[in-house]
Amino acid sequence: MKTNFVHWFLHPSDESVKTYRALMDTVVKLITNETMRINKPFSGASRQEIESRVKEMFNLSTVAQKMDDVMEEIQNVIVRNSLWISHPSSMAHLHCPPLLPSIAAEVMINALNQSMDSWDQSPAATYVETELINFFTKQIGYSHDSDGIFTSGGTQSNYMGLLLARNKACQTNFSVNVHEEGLPFEARRLRILCSEHAHFTVQQSAAQLGLGMNAVVKVAANDQHQLCIDDAKKKIVQLRRQGLLPFMIVATAGTTDFGSIDCLKDIAKLANEEHLWLHVDAAYGGALLFSHQYRHLVSDLCLADSITIDFHKLYYQSISCGAFFVKHKQDFKQIAYYADYLNPKEDQEDGIINLVEKSVQTTKRFDALKLLFTFKLMGTHLFGEMVDYTINLAKETANLLKNDPRFEVLNEPEINALLFRYIPSQRWEDPSYVDEINLELQRAFYQSGELIMAKTRQGGKVYLKFTMLNPLNTISKMKTHIERMKQVGEKIEKERGEKRYEYSVHY
Repeated sequence: MKTNFVHWFLHPSDESVKTYRALMDTVVKLITNETMRINKPFSGASRQEIESRVKEMFNLSTVAQKMDDVMEEIQNVIVRNSLWISHPSSMAHLHCPPLLPSIAAEVMINALNQSMDSWDQSPAATYVETELINFFTKQIGYSHDSDGIFTSGGTQSNYMGLLLARNKACQTNFSVNVHEEGLPFEARRLRILCSEHAHFTVQQSAAQLGLGMNAVVKVAANDQHQLCIDDAKKKIVQLRRQGLLPFMIVATAGTTDFGSIDCLKDIAKLANEEHLWLHVDAAYGGALLFSHQYRHLVSDLCLADSITIDFHKLYYQSISCGAFFVKHKQDFKQIAYYADYLNPKEDQEDGIINLVEKSVQTTKRFDALKLLFTFKLMGTHLFGEMVDYTINLAKETANLLKNDPRFEVLNEPEINALLFRYIPSQRWEDPSYVDEINLELQRAFYQSGELIMAKTRQGGKVYLKFTMLNPLNTISKMKTHIERMKQVGEKIEKERGEKRYEYSVHY
């Protein structure tokens, strides 16, 4: 009976090695073949068609299917109807093309399957993550007193920033150890400030931490889409007059829509004067640490009490991969818990590192290997050049759009995010007409599969967005996209005009 399943596990036997190689070889062949045939980032299949075909796959049998049949089904149904994020024309979200070293490292991560909560489950991996955290704290400009932990990404990292700040605020203001005693009644007075362009996870985290979304106070942005210091000062005064306790301010180094970077030095000065915890969400802009041209934009990251950096954005790592950093490592003690079976306190006396003591996760992936593999094989200099190239390409693209009367550009790219809208040749009396044209334009390109761009709203108006992360993109390709957008926009206008005419004649 044992021989029926023995070859499905990775272990020293001819059957196991043969199955492993067959699976790996088949998957590599499948992906490389698809890579060679891909000429657009999406198949263009409808939601209904994809859903129907996926449901058909779930006629699961009690007996095994042939590998070739399974692979063919996965290739035709899943792979060919996935978003091909590595295609240069996929520019919708902060969703990066993964580097080959990262993809290769995933194979090792999955095979080794290290659990990063305790040293005895991840002996070498624990030290890899620890040393990579040390490497990044030096890049940030933190002292030896700093620390960090790998996370699943920006959502978890921002959550941890609010968690540590909340616990410290309760200890400082109410002499309550939240970790042991829970939230005091007075915690309802606590308030967090952030820009109107800050990531939604600030509100989400506040809600999950028992403070409520209403504890987050939005600060106006200036004309550079950065947190306005003057408005922050006014909000703090108003909150204190109301008997409320501002305890934290969240700055952003790379907003989702604009890629704008708040003035970290000024915000840090305000935080110091007002005794606020400063958390910087650098999930997007943290990659500028290695930029040759734009590193100065994040030179003040070291002033933050805590920092979020995502590696599955502008670091080109496969999902998921992020990190959370603190200026003072003792702040992690606010969430430390010791389980006798996993990380007993005596382990610390023996110098054993158990990463679970500074994480909100227990089981955690060995994602640090991907970044180590990338930097080892590519070097940080080339990585910085890639980041600079994409930013410069976004700036060039913005200039092309600004010089074309059929487009309106909302921002000068600070990183590589660009907001714009198509301007119809005719403006109808209905103020929503321009919005409708742009929404239809975005849908039309997604349905054709040739260009993937995002849509968003700013000031009540619909804008299109290019998030230009891919270093394989070129200004020549962007010129072609712009011309195609004008062609499709004119076609949509014409069709709408004909429908309006038919409607008016009929009635």
